[in-house]
Amino acid sequence: MKDRGSKPDSPGKSSSRNIKLKLTMQYATHAADVPVRSEFRKWIKVALVQDAEIVMRIVDEVEGRSLNRDFRGKDYATNVLTFGYSNTRPLSGDIVLCTPVIENEARQQHKNLDAHYAHLTVHGILHLQGYDHESDAGAAIMERLEAEIMESLGYHNPYDEIVD
Repeated sequence: MKDRGSKPDSPGKSSSRNIKLKLTMQYATHAADVPVRSEFRKWIKVALVQDAEIVMRIVDEVEGRSLNRDFRGKDYATNVLTFGYSNTRPLSGDIVLCTPVIENEARQQHKNLDAHYAHLTVHGILHLQGYDHESDAGAAIMERLEAEIMESLGYHNPYDEIVD
């Protein structure tokens, strides 16, 4: 886990805390099955352990590919990108979700589309709070937290649902 000032506590229990969230939604896609703002807000708040200002941008494949190429050097669209702004109070960052990639993954993995959006939103929020999966240990921590958060939201463990 990368240190961004303070280490995250235990995401998934924010409903008992008074976490403040300023959420800006940007829908830059024509996809019809994108969850509404209130759903994203619910998923984000459960994963947060501190106040945050977040821009959630929902994009098409062209923009998703461009962002991934420009910022990560990978010339393909990916499901979620997280851009955190270090050492800010409140926590601040942008999360980009690419609808065609998410829809394709959900279909291929036989996952409920809303559950997949929820999982990738939670995944992005954990990245924003300093978690990463660059090592096996970091990946194990992230996956455990994601599973706990998803179950607290009423969804199945996303890693149990993957069909090869």
